[in-house]
Amino acid sequence: MKKVNLKEAFGLFNDHWNPKIAGEINDSCVKLVKLTGKFDWHHHDEEDELFLVVSGRLRMGLHTGDIDLEQGEFIIVPKGIEHCPEALTHECSVLLLEPKSTLNTGNIIKCTDCQGSQATINSMLLQN
Repeated sequence: MKKVNLKEAFGLFNDHWNPKIAGEINDSCVKLVKLTGKFDWHHHDEEDELFLVVSGRLRMGLHTGDIDLEQGEFIIVPKGIEHCPEALTHECSVLLLEPKSTLNTGNIIKCTDCQGSQATINSMLLQN
């Protein structure tokens, strides 16, 4: 078991809209991502997603009405619901909890673990 310091982990990368894997729990991944601006409208046919705002402010665009989130707040977007995340501050740091098969584009891939093509926080810590 290893602890993850979120402030330190978010300090390891500067790219946006490219989730980094911080851990695995059962069949899900804990991912860290920095957001800027607005993403595309999309949905996930088979997966729910949890967005926890670690810093900054996030707007979750929904066809039923937008929901704004502050630091320390989270929202769960159920599978099949079209949504459009948008950073309301220059940058927004978000922790995602989602099944291993989830891609942020809404496309689904099958993988046996969270390593896939995404960088892991553990591998980034080893490089520093």
